[in-house]
Amino acid sequence: MILRPVGVVRNEIREAILHSDASGIELKEKRENLKQHLQWVREMVSDLVILPEFEEMLDGIEGYSHVLVLYWAHQLPPESRDLKKVHPMGRKEIPLKGIFATCSPARPNPVLVSAAEIVERAGNLLRVRNLEALNGSPLIDIKPYVQSSHGAENPRVPEWMTQIHRDIEKAGRDQ
Repeated sequence: MILRPVGVVRNEIREAILHSDASGIELKEKRENLKQHLQWVREMVSDLVILPEFEEMLDGIEGYSHVLVLYWAHQLPPESRDLKKVHPMGRKEIPLKGIFATCSPARPNPVLVSAAEIVERAGNLLRVRNLEALNGSPLIDIKPYVQSSHGAENPRVPEWMTQIHRDIEKAGRDQ
């Protein structure tokens, strides 16, 4: 299998909030700061710089409000790709879960996906909001987000994932 990048992400995110190595993952930020970080990401505009030979593939994208951005976690240490289980978000109180049951960037093929809001398109540049990719992340693909195709009806989420999101919200209120 051969993947070739279609572009690169340019933004202000220089390092991941999760650190990973052969022993697992851990949150670099204090939990109290996580909501603030996520709010910053939601508001930040990222530039998806598409390689010139792929520019025309953006034609028509302006008709959508959101895109799915597939990108490579290029700063992930190689040993992290061998992890089989992690404590989600580095939280040791949550039992180990299989990588495929988490949103961890540490995975055999560190392909990450985010839904991002389109701000504007200018030639080979697509500006989006709410993309947590690191600056310099290679873009693998961009797809229009279509609710009827990508939205699941009544999705079920494990209690531990719901609790992580509750804790993030609570931490933001407690500041």
